Amino acid sequence: MKGVHILLAIALLALASYLASASDPSPLQDFCVAINDTKNGVFVNGKFCKDPKKVKPNDFFFEGLNKPGDTSNSVGSRVTAVNVQQILGLNTLGISLARIDFAPKGLNAPHTHPRATEILVVEEGTLYVGFVTSNTDNRLFTKVLNKGDVFVFPIGLIHFQLNVGDGNAVAFAGLSSQNPGVITIADAVFGSNPPISPEVLTKAFQVDKNVVNYLQKQFGSDNN
Repeated sequence: MKGVHILLAIALLALASYLASASDPSPLQDFCVAINDTKNGVFVNGKFCKDPKKVKPNDFFFEGLNKPGDTSNSVGSRVTAVNVQQILGLNTLGISLARIDFAPKGLNAPHTHPRATEILVVEEGTLYVGFVTSNTDNRLFTKVLNKGDVFVFPIGLIHFQLNVGDGNAVAFAGLSSQNPGVITIADAVFGSNPPISPEVLTKAFQVDKNVVNYLQKQFGSDNN
């Protein structure tokens, strides 16, 4: 019986060790402001750290998020990202922000954030939003959001927002990564460089090659 208790204790310690290594480590300093210095040091999440003595308030500052983004593009929306590329002080902090502007009927096309969950709040207008679960059942969750409403898009899942109101719409999104990444589905599939073989796409989408050729000529959106 004693041997069973020892084995159980070892198993619990192993599980605790696994869980600890499977999550982000606790910060060992107040901040790690990113700096594009490739001469010395080792990349941490793709960035070097600035000497803390040289850190300035502007390393944690971004201005202009009150200004509407230009929605005069093919999808009628514009994402203004505020991540570690715009605020170097976000490095290692695991959070970022975005403003999304929509023209009437504007769409933030189906996309994923491979490294972040997103929480969206509507500042103005009415949005039809949704996400699709993984291939276990491809279940679609949708909701119509009005001013002040909040919706969550789980990490890595395909999601979208469509302006279904009569005027412009604005939303703000918080994301659980300093650099959440974005993969716009149509752009990635039909606008890759070099193009994916039409043979692959005709079989994947069960359409004629002429349809694939047409779609590959349309994509390469400048929305993000």
